[in-house]
Amino acid sequence: MSQGKPTDVVIRDVQIAFESVPFRSPLKFGGRIVSDSWQINTRITVENAAGRSAHGYGSMPLGNVWAWPSAIMEPAQTERAMKQFAEKTAELFLQSGCSGHPLEIEHTLRSQYQGISDGLLQSGAVAEALPVLAQLVAASPFDAALHDAWGRLHQISSFCGLSEEFCTLDLSHYLDEQFAGEFADRYTLQQPVPSLPLYHLVGALDPLTEADVTERPDDQLPVTLGEWIAADQLSHLKIKLNGDNSDWDVERVLAVDRTTAEAQQIRGCSEWFYSCDFNEKCDSAEYVVDFLRRIEEANPAAFARIQYIEQPTSRHLDSGNAPHMHAAAAIRPVVIDEALVSWESLLMAREQGYSGIALKACKGQSESLAMAAAAQKFGMFLCVQDLTCPGASFLHSSSLSAHIPGVAAVEGNSRQYCPSANDAWRARYPGVFTVKNGRIDTSGLNGPGLGFRHLCED
Repeated sequence: MSQGKPTDVVIRDVQIAFESVPFRSPLKFGGRIVSDSWQINTRITVENAAGRSAHGYGSMPLGNVWAWPSAIMEPAQTERAMKQFAEKTAELFLQSGCSGHPLEIEHTLRSQYQGISDGLLQSGAVAEALPVLAQLVAASPFDAALHDAWGRLHQISSFCGLSEEFCTLDLSHYLDEQFAGEFADRYTLQQPVPSLPLYHLVGALDPLTEADVTERPDDQLPVTLGEWIAADQLSHLKIKLNGDNSDWDVERVLAVDRTTAEAQQIRGCSEWFYSCDFNEKCDSAEYVVDFLRRIEEANPAAFARIQYIEQPTSRHLDSGNAPHMHAAAAIRPVVIDEALVSWESLLMAREQGYSGIALKACKGQSESLAMAAAAQKFGMFLCVQDLTCPGASFLHSSSLSAHIPGVAAVEGNSRQYCPSANDAWRARYPGVFTVKNGRIDTSGLNGPGLGFRHLCED
């Protein structure tokens, strides 16, 4: 472990808690339905050589249905296993004794995540080892808390502490020699952008019009897509698709466009965008190409509004018959999401024709900073996706988005599916949790650490 900077820290305490998050309405994606979730909440205390200490906080949904779609374990079992992994990760962070910058500490500790997974398998706690994505999600709130604590200790934004002044190791240590002499500050903004467009999710079960509504929750929030557009003046819509039924997928996009066009005409908006998310269900790139061509033939205006395609085929890029995306990416950017779990996976994705990446705070602050740097160097399309992140986890995702140059938009759907988890946070950060003109206000995410104060500090 490299040392040597006066700003280096060591971890002195780690705390973890799990919080149940009920859903207002179910979310369907990739053939799976989620109706509730768990939040992992962490607090890490760091100390510098002078004996000064500070606390940092991290929070992230467990996300097991997305991160670990097991063929042999039920969701309740993968949920329990990821909680166990998170508890073991808390012990790892506490007992590591590592000193350095958060990027350096996390890089050292990440090499031990697989050992935790293997230990759970050998003990009989799980029927299969945790996939790398599930490991990253369960460990991400600790990584976030570490970056947060480091920034709070030095009373600067964590995004202002990524230069050679603070980091012993350059990016080549995490990526390869293409990044020799470069540090993450070259690929980040010290001040957040003032605002970002918000991608609103149109789930496969979500009603588009009043005719689709079967039940209205007992609250005052919008239900139909038209109501959401009117309420938040939305300009970016992420459409969940099946990937195994081209007729349904094409008609869904056309139906979304009909509803959206009507709502946008009422409010006088002439420009809006779509992303299409197949959640790995397509069996080939040809499916995507045919889908896009059919949309273009049926409605050229709707086709023109498609900004990018998200992870259309399996996350297993290393399989012998993994589809190549060159033909689809020649039409619209195709971004890697579930498959993006390492530098090696990014290189493999580029070889297979992917032209963009979806950053996610749930894969870790350190991992996201490294992948954002790589994407910018390679000229790839950049967006930030959600894990139905409420409260502190959405603030983290928003702050990450606002500090990465070139991010097209940030997704945020907890306001749709679990809005009650945002209530206390909305009072403190109304600009982030209240969408106006289709955007969120990120200008205030410039405080020490990850950029925002935690509720427990009151």
